Amino acid sequence: MNEKENNFTYITIDIFDENTLDLFLKKIDFSKLNGLIPAVAQDYFSKEILMLAFMNEESLRKTVETGYAHYFSRSRNKLWKKGETSGHTQQIKEIFFDCDNDSVLLKVIQKGPACHTGHKTCFYSKINNRLLANSKNINTDNYKEIFYSLKLLYDLIASRKDSDPEESYVAKLLNRGPEKIGKKILEESLEVILSAIDGDKDKIIYESADLMFFYIVMLVYSEIDFFNVIDELKKREGISGLDEKKSR
Repeated sequence: MNEKENNFTYITIDIFDENTLDLFLKKIDFSKLNGLIPAVAQDYFSKEILMLAFMNEESLRKTVETGYAHYFSRSRNKLWKKGETSGHTQQIKEIFFDCDNDSVLLKVIQKGPACHTGHKTCFYSKINNRLLANSKNINTDNYKEIFYSLKLLYDLIASRKDSDPEESYVAKLLNRGPEKIGKKILEESLEVILSAIDGDKDKIIYESADLMFFYIVMLVYSEIDFFNVIDELKKREGISGLDEKKSR
């Protein structure tokens, strides 16, 4: 690790009036792409990359001034506010620009899906890189997928919805309906509580995994998108739990 990595700190530019905003915009290099810069939108909470679009100076100004993402459409040749027709706005939490001053990263609170297809993110397609997995330069014994999320589990469970109940436990649960799924949630909730009372941490982990699994099965059965739950949690950010309960 070099000295710059050891002493890493963010450089912050304060924008508090039109003059400082103008100074910031002059710092950004719009010349390389004929007046445009790439703009990456990232979910402020999940850190998921949502989309890539382009900005000109006017759209970046609007983004800073309004606190909502504005982009420049190359196909329509006009400025547009994200969510102006769909309602799927991007509220700005933070703006970063790169070392060459020619691209920006927006950390946003995304309302609804980011992609026009209805997906949470535009990057919902991926390749299975067999070249990488089979490369002689890589020790495949140590090549493991280390990323995991409840969304991945949700997608896996949802993919079993139309499977043969004789071959898929998830499909069998879904076919039996909310009473059977609810019974499993009750059973696993009790197991978590009893494990906590016993102070058995390994069992708490095991039973909690079961509980989360059955909760997600219930979401899939009820046709509730995983991100609807995440959006509900986001709404409660910065709100006292006591106040939130009183508001129900």
